[in-house]
Amino acid sequence: MRILLVEDDPDLAEVVALGLRNETYAVDVAATHAHAEELLRTTTYDVACLDLGLPDGDGLDLVRRLARDPDLCRPRRTLVLTARDAVADRVAGLDAGADDYLVKPFHFAELIARLRALGRRGDGHDSTLRIGDLTLDLAARRAWRAGRELELTAREFSLLRYFMHHPGAVLSAEDLLEHVWDAHANPFTASVRVILSRLRRKLGEPAVIVTITNAGYRLEVPS
Repeated sequence: MRILLVEDDPDLAEVVALGLRNETYAVDVAATHAHAEELLRTTTYDVACLDLGLPDGDGLDLVRRLARDPDLCRPRRTLVLTARDAVADRVAGLDAGADDYLVKPFHFAELIARLRALGRRGDGHDSTLRIGDLTLDLAARRAWRAGRELELTAREFSLLRYFMHHPGAVLSAEDLLEHVWDAHANPFTASVRVILSRLRRKLGEPAVIVTITNAGYRLEVPS
């Protein structure tokens, strides 16, 4: 899951982003309305977590713009994170288009639970993904090949999920870093190769993730 965190408090943003990355979420951080819009022009996020009190505008204005501005990539879900705890503020946030509303200060475990719940909502489609003999239960985060359950780490699961969302497409290491890790990942790191090697071993034979020389990797649809 890729998350946009819009928070102008640098200390809070750092703590939350670190915690989310430790949970294997890919996180981009923006401290202003303008920076958030810049990121949203090029990236579709699974969830946008938005503070309302931004230095250059109200977060609710950004929530509203996401619903109507064709130049912005609308996140699949939007979660408001704010100190505004009045009922009227919550109603305004949800009516503006937010999917959930969490009041500061909050427990990190509750934030993670709400993100999981938003992820389970998806886009109204089945939470089970099937490609050939591969099956992913996106809600339970479980995977099988030909009926055999795979013991995957969170990062391996996210990597396989991304491949299964793009069957047959050639995905570069940069694509994988951007969507399975985050914008701060080192493009020269061996992380992709290491995690991919482990995932391939767990998937077994015949190989379904193949290397395309000088281009990247491709999930070949298994029979």
